Amino acid sequence: MPFSHIRNFCIIAHVDHGKTTLSDRLLEHTKTIEMRQMKAQMLDAMDLEREKGITIKCHPVTMTHTAPDGKVYQLNLIDTPGHVDFSYEVSRSLAACEGAVLLIDASQGVEAQTVANATLAMQQGLEIIPVINKVDLPSARPDEARRQVEDILAIPADEAVLASGKSGIGIDDILAAVVRRVPPPRWTDYPQARALIFDSVFDSYKGVITYVRVFSGTFRAGQTIELLANGIQSVIKEVGRFNPKMHAEDEIGPGSVGYIVMNIRNVHDVKMGDTLTLSDNPAKEPVPGFKEVVPMVFSGIYPLDTADYEKLKVSLAKLAINDSSLTYTAESSAALGFGFRCGFLGLLHMEIVQERLRREYDLDIISTYPSVVYKVHTADGVTHTIDNPVMMPDPSAIVSIEEPTILARIHIPGTSIGDMMALIQEKRGSLDRTETIDKERVVLVCTLPLNEILVDF
Repeated sequence: MPFSHIRNFCIIAHVDHGKTTLSDRLLEHTKTIEMRQMKAQMLDAMDLEREKGITIKCHPVTMTHTAPDGKVYQLNLIDTPGHVDFSYEVSRSLAACEGAVLLIDASQGVEAQTVANATLAMQQGLEIIPVINKVDLPSARPDEARRQVEDILAIPADEAVLASGKSGIGIDDILAAVVRRVPPPRWTDYPQARALIFDSVFDSYKGVITYVRVFSGTFRAGQTIELLANGIQSVIKEVGRFNPKMHAEDEIGPGSVGYIVMNIRNVHDVKMGDTLTLSDNPAKEPVPGFKEVVPMVFSGIYPLDTADYEKLKVSLAKLAINDSSLTYTAESSAALGFGFRCGFLGLLHMEIVQERLRREYDLDIISTYPSVVYKVHTADGVTHTIDNPVMMPDPSAIVSIEEPTILARIHIPGTSIGDMMALIQEKRGSLDRTETIDKERVVLVCTLPLNEILVDF
């Protein structure tokens, strides 16, 4: 298929604004999945995702769409998580696209994560298509939502498409907007082969399967590839696309989204956001935007029965295989015995890992109160990174302690502003400024210590 007929886009939105339901309708409409095989939340493969109604991992799929003028387009959709804990996954998905469909719930309007994800997309230079979703709800206020899109996000309101993922209203308009406004693949003329890794999973038969967006060059089985971040080389065993299940192909070329199976057994060797290239003619510079994922929240996980320690160790290793952002080290406690100090991206990530340990690995576990990382500067000029109070140096040697803070945008009704300001002060925060969204809602922009908001904020 010519480059000019390929479109790579993702769907971004606040939690629960209907991303996965809309992607279900797009799969139906483009006949990627037959109606008899269709089920709700088609792209959410994990039981936890279906139960909580949230997306945890990125899910790519390739669709074929015939436009009204008879031209056939290949649409590569990446369904992304909406929760703030997984914002790095969102940023890597955005890097793999040229456009983004920004969903806004017609009854709730622009929310905190809408602003955060739209800002990420703008930083990546993507074409943003605003879609006002759930317009068929009795409480829908599409005109208000349109005004907020223009006032808060500075996107022209007349560009917004009115739709409903549930009833299928406006799906044709969304597909037409994607074809018309999302640019064809970029950087296809780069001299060497480059592909961006935006996710990876572990398969007990195939090893590490990397989800990639190919920017330039062609990848096929038998070639030797190199990871630019750490220089690891490996032979390609299989390449293919998602329809939405994995479907092997002879090769994947520029502009396509698919998967590459390599001879690598450890998922920690494959960094999310890294660039793949061919070892016989390697790329000089990676696809921009890669950074290491750093855990923000730490908690101790101990088995209820001390005899389960080895089982917990094996279970955490298996979980870490599919979740490169989970870190863990062995520790012991006088009260709880032997366990592990685990690092998470945030509280939802922590809850999901604990729930998966209980459910998928049948473990009874106790977790300690979550804490954050402190930087402790001592008199001898050394900076210590402390994530456990037990490791704190002697108080007489400490010069200063730094703690992580967050810049928070809190969306609240205007009537609650006094109570919220009192809560911010109680949590040692400082209010930077307030912004008005509409007649009823305001945004408080404030700086808060991360440790204070971990529990019951």
